Amino acid sequence: MSKVAFVKTEDRLKGVKSSIATLGFNPVKNKAVLIKPNFNTADPTPGSTHNDTLMALVDEIWDMGAKSISLGERSYPLTRDVMAEKGILPLLKQKDVHVIDFDELDPKDWVEFKPKDSHWENGFRIARPILETECLISTCCLKTHQFGGVFTLSLKLHVGVVPTNRHGYHYMDELHRSSYQQEMISEINQPFSPDIIVLDGIDAFTDGGPMTGKRARGNIFLASTDRVAIDAVGVAVLKTLGSNSAIMKRKIFDQRQIARASDLGIGVSSPSEIDIIPADPDSKAFKTEVANTLLAG
Repeated sequence: MSKVAFVKTEDRLKGVKSSIATLGFNPVKNKAVLIKPNFNTADPTPGSTHNDTLMALVDEIWDMGAKSISLGERSYPLTRDVMAEKGILPLLKQKDVHVIDFDELDPKDWVEFKPKDSHWENGFRIARPILETECLISTCCLKTHQFGGVFTLSLKLHVGVVPTNRHGYHYMDELHRSSYQQEMISEINQPFSPDIIVLDGIDAFTDGGPMTGKRARGNIFLASTDRVAIDAVGVAVLKTLGSNSAIMKRKIFDQRQIARASDLGIGVSSPSEIDIIPADPDSKAFKTEVANTLLAG
């Protein structure tokens, strides 16, 4: 069984602390930690990671005994420009968080992978810091994706560890023109595994996305060590809120991102393998509704 912590809240500080505490798991103690946020663009949450969520996560990681904290990201525009627009750089400096701008990596620090039976034409590259960190913490949002991904949760978040076209590899062109985009999203998750994923679902896009879209209040936080499990529960939340036809008319484990990731052994293969754990009595009723949606598909 893969655990997914479930917190009903409108408070991002509570959401971060309670979701991680509910997992009952501390992989960061005495480790060098790398955080992968959702900074594809600087659009307001859920277009990007909320600054309050990121700062609460940094504080929690320090409190859990991390040796050091870095943040690594590759954005769609220039990464430094996105971070500057979000106003996050001085906040990270105050918290003693080192920024690793993947735009500035040497070519040798994009590590090539050519998995068997991949839908990528000639494999793909992954940022070396993602592969070599002692502890990887990923934080994603709750939203749909109108450009072929269908939804963008933890699996899709990690497209940001593959280089953009400006690095000379043209992987994003290949991804977005392919009819196998959803499978390719899952395949880039093969070479690494986050130690914890934290999903901020206080605000959601139920249509559109990833930058802007139809807004809804999910008022939830999720945490897990399993990308498939947390994405399946996230899709169940979108179904519970009422989403677009690509979400509503397909069973959750028939979603191609989830199906391919399951086939690759990245996470669970069915709803029965997911244990959704409510953080407190206030979370239990909504957790039950979402769990029923998950089991129904």
